[in-house]
Amino acid sequence: MSLFQNRKLLIATKHQKERVIAPILERALGVICFVDETYDTDVLGTFTGEIEREHDPITTVREKCLQAMKKNNCDLAVASEGTFGPHPSLYFMHADDEFLIFIDSKNNIEVIVRELSTETNFNGKHIQSEDELLAFSQQIGFPSHGIILRSDKHENTNVYKGITDVETLKDLFNQLYLKSQSAYVETDMRAMYNPTRMSVIEQATLKLAAKINLCCPECQMPGFGVTEVREGLECSVCDFPTRSTLSYIYVCQRCQFTKQELYPHNKTKEDPMYCDYCNP
Repeated sequence: MSLFQNRKLLIATKHQKERVIAPILERALGVICFVDETYDTDVLGTFTGEIEREHDPITTVREKCLQAMKKNNCDLAVASEGTFGPHPSLYFMHADDEFLIFIDSKNNIEVIVRELSTETNFNGKHIQSEDELLAFSQQIGFPSHGIILRSDKHENTNVYKGITDVETLKDLFNQLYLKSQSAYVETDMRAMYNPTRMSVIEQATLKLAAKINLCCPECQMPGFGVTEVREGLECSVCDFPTRSTLSYIYVCQRCQFTKQELYPHNKTKEDPMYCDYCNP
């Protein structure tokens, strides 16, 4: 029987992420999901900067989970944290970088996954006219995707969030413009106002469920996931190691059993176009 069957799983969110997280984890793990509507995840930071995030995403998402667990006297929880900005390698593109953590304090299990996606409408700009405002709104998928307005990018007072109808959008823009002759418009990246982000969280949750259900071959502890990606796939022409993936390393967090999976992408040789020797 599963370690998680019929146990209550707390989803630490105030942004309705349970809409995509709960169905997947209930189906995959047999848990019964619930949300504490009184727990304010914004205490650890807001996208709009009123509360600065003090820690890196993994520390933040872990703290979010632990705080909610303590508040609810619960030993099983999941939480997510997202960051937005330039893609770490595709610098000309924006990325949604989502982290999910699953903690079972009863069995001393912690499982973390990351989903890095270029599928995001993350954007913002200073605007001077209603025409610019409407052009931006069309570009980011308004009104299914919410909008945030403020007088300046770095202004954290009088921030109007969750705007999802055009008349309210126009009215608030005109109010701001009358006061300061400018406005800053941006996508609302909170999950319940951003279906594109919600979809990335859904993909991350599928990855999380798969990792939890992968058990250590030695001790059967759930969460036997990839802990290291090793480069070195040989070039098909010169046999020199390339930067492409040669193997995945799995390590059990309980018994430290280690497994190497060679050629995880079903390739035993790399194309010379990716070889630093053949194609410097």
